[in-house]
Amino acid sequence: MSVPRATIGRMDKLRQLRLAKDAMDRDWADPELDLDAVAAHAGYSRYHFLRAFKEAYGETPGQYLTHRRIERAEDLLRTADLSVTEICHLVGFTGLGTFCTRFKAWTGLTPSEYRRKHVGRGAALIPGCYAMLWAGGFRSGPGAGARRNSGEAG
Repeated sequence: MSVPRATIGRMDKLRQLRLAKDAMDRDWADPELDLDAVAAHAGYSRYHFLRAFKEAYGETPGQYLTHRRIERAEDLLRTADLSVTEICHLVGFTGLGTFCTRFKAWTGLTPSEYRRKHVGRGAALIPGCYAMLWAGGFRSGPGAGARRNSGEAG
């Protein structure tokens, strides 16, 4: 029995969309990640990708990426001794105002309120310097990534 052509086409479309979603899951902290870059992973134009992604996943690529970033910010607010501004930039937002607005829309709390409500009393927060190093937050210029990847101390 053969598989209908429409089914094969739908599977190819979903595979392409999954490649783009995987790229967002991998590169969510990159503030340069935009719709054009993600659409290129799927081999789509930006507008066709936008429609296809929303149809497949129920939200736009921008909404999905924002949710991933906010989920990561929630983790950092609970576990790391970093300022809200540092967390904002670590998770890929370029503006503190936008970060705080979207964070509150998603969680119902400002980042500071969220931290006060969710930080555990038993364990100490991870020192900010370790969290920044782990998250790759010590980027300083165009050659920083190359140094970090080549094994040199940064």
